[in-house]
Amino acid sequence: MNASQQLVTKLYDLFAAGDVPGFLALLREDVVWNEAEGFVLSDRNPYVGPQAIVEGVFARVVATWSDFKATPREIVGGPEVVTAFGRYTGVHSTTGKRLDVQFAHTWWLRDGKVARFQQMVDTAGAARSMS
Repeated sequence: MNASQQLVTKLYDLFAAGDVPGFLALLREDVVWNEAEGFVLSDRNPYVGPQAIVEGVFARVVATWSDFKATPREIVGGPEVVTAFGRYTGVHSTTGKRLDVQFAHTWWLRDGKVARFQQMVDTAGAARSMS
């Protein structure tokens, strides 16, 4: 595993541990974050800066799905662009339906931090957990 893949792996580990300050420390101040078109959180794209990501993505994820997890299964690429393939799981807080969909995340890295992020996800599967 190269250094860029290790950085992305660390991001998932920090997210899983709920270490938001640790996660944010690995983002550039001018980071640009995009959720997949058609995904419930894409309404505020692009999210620019760590605070916008916390408020617009992370806070809304934990309010929408309990026990939410983003589990990478494969991480490829580097040194400047890394893609992770995995699954989101959780339980919708209102419907009680399970979320279990695949994702692909592409991370653009600069100077050892995340400069840009793009989510791709099974939007139809995510929507089914919400209705």
